[in-house]
Amino acid sequence: MKVILINRKLGGSRSIELGRLSRALLSLCCLGLPLGLVAGGYLFGQENEANSMRGVALDGLQEELEAQQRELAALQDRAERKLQAMTINLAQLQARLTRLDALGQHLTAMADLEEGEFDFSQPPAMGGPLAGEFNVEYETSGLEVELGLFQDQLSDREQQLDILETLLTNRKLEEQGWLSGRPIEKGWISSYYGKRTDPFTGKPAFHHGIDFAGKEGSNVIAVASGVVTWTGSKSGYGEMVEISHGDGFVTRYSHNKQALVQPGDVVRKGEAIALMGSTGRSTGAHVHYEVYKHGRSVDPSSYVQRTRR
Repeated sequence: MKVILINRKLGGSRSIELGRLSRALLSLCCLGLPLGLVAGGYLFGQENEANSMRGVALDGLQEELEAQQRELAALQDRAERKLQAMTINLAQLQARLTRLDALGQHLTAMADLEEGEFDFSQPPAMGGPLAGEFNVEYETSGLEVELGLFQDQLSDREQQLDILETLLTNRKLEEQGWLSGRPIEKGWISSYYGKRTDPFTGKPAFHHGIDFAGKEGSNVIAVASGVVTWTGSKSGYGEMVEISHGDGFVTRYSHNKQALVQPGDVVRKGEAIALMGSTGRSTGAHVHYEVYKHGRSVDPSSYVQRTRR
C-alpha cells in the first residue's frame, strides 16, 4: 500500500510504501480513535448519570433525616408537655388527698367516735376469696406509678368518707327519732306524772303527763322527729298537737295558744310546733306533755331526762 504526500508550496509529491504492520497500525489509529472517543463519552455519561443518581439519593436521605428530626422534636415536645401535665396532676392529687384526710379527721371528731372505732388514716377493711387468677405484667415510669398510688389512696379516702357519711346519717336519723329533752325552750315543771290533787276539784286524780309552765306565746317544740297526726281543740286539752314518731311512740302537746303545724307535716327534733297558751282545762300558760307507747300512757320523765345515745 502506497501513501502519496503532496507539498502544495513546493509543488512536489512523495510516496511512501506501507507494509502490513504499518497498515495495521494506521487502521487501528483511524478506527480506534473514534471508537475510543465514543467509549469515553459513554463512560463519561454513565459516570455523570451515576453521580446524578447518587446526588438525588443523598438529597432524599437528607430530607428524610430532616423529617425524622422534626418528628423527633415534636415527640420530645409532646413528651415534655405530658410530663408537665402529669406533674401538675400529681400535685393536685396530693392536695386533694390532704383535704380529704383533713375532712375525714374533722368528721370523725364531729361524730364523737370512740378511739379505734373509725381510723381514717387506715384503708377500709375488706377482703374475700380470689375469684380467678389474673397475671398482669406492665411497665410504667416512676411518675406514673406515683400517680397510680395516689389514685388508689384517693379511692380509699373517698370510700371511707362514704362510709363515714352513712354512719353520720344513720346516727343523725337515730338521734332525730330519739325521744329526749323537754318540749319547751324555757320554763319549769309545774306538775309531774301520776297521782296528784286536781287543781279544779281539789280531789285526788291521776295526771297522765307533765306540765311545763312558761311565758305565754313562747315556743313549744317537738321532742323527736315525726309526722303530725292531729291538730285542733280536744275536750280538756284545749288546742292540742299530736305527733307520731314510729316504733309505737306518740307525743301530745296541749293547752296551746296556737298550732304552727298541720296534720301530715313532717317535723324535726327541736322544731317549733305550737305557741304556749292556756286553752282548755288550764290554770295558766303551760304545755301539758304526754307520751304514749303502743297506745298506753307512760311517764314522760324518763324521756325528758334522756341523754344522747
